[in-house]
Amino acid sequence: MATYLINRFLLLVPTVFLVSVAIFVLLRAVPGDAIFSMLSSGESGEGALGSDVYAQLRSQYGLDRPLWEQYLTWALSVLRGDWGKSIYSSESVFVELARRLPTTAELATLTLFISMAIGIPVGVLSAVRQGSFLDYLGRISTVAFLSMPNFWLGTLIILVPAMVWRYFPPVTYVSPFEDPLSNLRQFLPPALALGAQSSAVVARMTRSTMLEVLRQDYIRTAWAKGLRGSEIHRRHALKNALIPVITIAGLQFGSLLGGTVIIESLFGLPGLGQLALAAIQNRDYPQVQANVVIFACVYVVINLMVDLAYGWLDPRIRYG
Repeated sequence: MATYLINRFLLLVPTVFLVSVAIFVLLRAVPGDAIFSMLSSGESGEGALGSDVYAQLRSQYGLDRPLWEQYLTWALSVLRGDWGKSIYSSESVFVELARRLPTTAELATLTLFISMAIGIPVGVLSAVRQGSFLDYLGRISTVAFLSMPNFWLGTLIILVPAMVWRYFPPVTYVSPFEDPLSNLRQFLPPALALGAQSSAVVARMTRSTMLEVLRQDYIRTAWAKGLRGSEIHRRHALKNALIPVITIAGLQFGSLLGGTVIIESLFGLPGLGQLALAAIQNRDYPQVQANVVIFACVYVVINLMVDLAYGWLDPRIRYG
């Protein structure tokens, strides 16, 4: 196990390196200029700022150096713990990330909980009652939720209560440590909008793997021994069927950390999605680079945790 963990953590280094190089090059290949985005007011071109000011600012932020030198300077600074300052706001990039991360992490965690709490029972019930009315109802519901874009569902979640009950979710962020109830009222609607589609994916995967497991020989043996159906489904079938589901859940959690831009904007949540979108629009190179590198690290760590969960779900899995 120790050797496996060391090898996986060593893989983190080339992964993050390749991601950092890719985002560094791609950002600078996008049309536009960070200095113009920061200072110009609707005008573009060197004349709008003055050639002297423009050259001074490019030199100040190191944008006049060769690309390889810019990357090397930035990478060495990151290794020393200095992620740089935002070109747009002049604030510390890492401080801004630390301020926004709890909001997105809370939304992603609540969304994942909703998707698992709904998807797994629906998938298990659909598999156990294969061919019944409940099975058809579950399959139709999952297809319906898969077809709904989360921004459309989020809009409905806002409009329907507002039109019918005159209820509007809170729009000012409240920390869960200050007022847990208000925080839940604010985060539950966007989590439902994101969790509906995720729960449909989990339900379909759970149904598929449960049907496969229920046809295995050891399940037939358990029935032949006279074990109760609930015990067979819970202790013998579900545990093995959850391995692909855990994989899906890990990928969903990783994607939620970086893919909640529209929902965060719709519900006014100050998370990483809004931060990344604003940084891209403003050509804020340090902020975008930091966001992408952090997302890559989180993705690798989540995949490692998912792999370790396999050994707990199925003791036959060993790591070398």
